[in-house]
Amino acid sequence: MTKPHITPLQAIIHIAGWFPLAQLLYDFFTSNLTANPIQAIEQRTGLQALTFLLLSLACTPLSAIFGWQELTLRRKALGNYGFLYATLHVVTFFGIDYAFNLPAIWRDVATKWYIIIGSLAFLLLLPLAITSFNYWMKRLGKNWKRLHKLVYIISPLVIFHFFLVVKGSLSSLQGNLGQPLVYASLAAILLILRIPPVKKAIIALRKQIRGR
Repeated sequence: MTKPHITPLQAIIHIAGWFPLAQLLYDFFTSNLTANPIQAIEQRTGLQALTFLLLSLACTPLSAIFGWQELTLRRKALGNYGFLYATLHVVTFFGIDYAFNLPAIWRDVATKWYIIIGSLAFLLLLPLAITSFNYWMKRLGKNWKRLHKLVYIISPLVIFHFFLVVKGSLSSLQGNLGQPLVYASLAAILLILRIPPVKKAIIALRKQIRGR
């Protein structure tokens, strides 16, 4: 039996996927997570979740632009790492920060929009993670692609959540909005590039350039 071949891109993705968690654990056990370690864990896992979500979104348009077909095969791994860090983010917030105190959680969920938006994004992400396996791809057929179009809703929700948790004013563009604005711009570009007519135009242009 031949051993499965691991490509350089696969190796890079899996190293990049586990490295932030390893670094987080190292910083935790060496007391290097700032004066508020819980907040630091929430911020770092949340940022990693968003980063991997955008990387998974980038696979299809980059594959169309450069003709690198392997990228489409790595979307699932990147998306799963995004879900891993999103889960750690949510568990840290509700489990460690709130100690699963349901009355306190319910009280704040009803009054803080960043919790509502973040929770909604995570709930929408759950069915995508559950159905990421080949079994569900075959079982759902065309409905699998329809279901995974939820990413078009999830991405803006996560970006909005990011804006809400940073200290600043979106209306007046004041405060620590630099990082959320960069991520929002990247998300907008990637979502536009995934629109079918735009994607077809990019593929046609690539073929035309290669044909010269």
